[in-house]
Amino acid sequence: MSSKRLKNLQICRPFIYGNIALPLGEDQRGPDTSPDHTHSWTIFLRGVNGEDLSDIIKRVVFKLHETYPNSTRSIEEPPFEVTETGWGEFEISVRVYFVPEANEKNVAMYHHLKLHPYGPEAEQQKAEGATVTSLQYDEFVFNEPTENLFEILTKSPGAVLPPKKTARVPFSVQSENEELDRLSAAIGVIQDNIQKQLEKIQIYQKEKNELSG
Repeated sequence: MSSKRLKNLQICRPFIYGNIALPLGEDQRGPDTSPDHTHSWTIFLRGVNGEDLSDIIKRVVFKLHETYPNSTRSIEEPPFEVTETGWGEFEISVRVYFVPEANEKNVAMYHHLKLHPYGPEAEQQKAEGATVTSLQYDEFVFNEPTENLFEILTKSPGAVLPPKKTARVPFSVQSENEELDRLSAAIGVIQDNIQKQLEKIQIYQKEKNELSG
């Protein structure tokens, strides 16, 4: 085993991160659950096929919204995940620290917590109390990895040499579609607000003309 780096070599480990969320029923509320919390949710980071990533990850730090007690959660063993309850969507910082053998800097990424379904079937899904899933695919890319890290990665299934940078996977397509749905919903709200403001301006202008006439 050696910390010597392998020149002109690149290797990666695919992973997914994201969240699942489920509406809270009355029978699912614990004694400490806030009465205004509407959902139970879990933010996580794991292998694409659910495999353990602790061979390369020392800990994962999830930074939740500041209103949560102990909002910085450091998870030092698998499963790398945090489960909470809440009512609002917000951005979660996910910082990954690698094992000492890797001799790599920590990596930061961000995930927008998703509690509510979007798209044409959103209302039906809400009525059915369906589980909401929001996943993103990514890869830890190691340029000129140490001999130690290379041995760890090649012992475990899932490493790619070299990384498939151009591959489109279902998770990335899903996250893109979800973002388009969110943007479409936001655009719809903005257009409605603009129309309401235009109507108010027209009424004001009409009243002004009547007073001046």
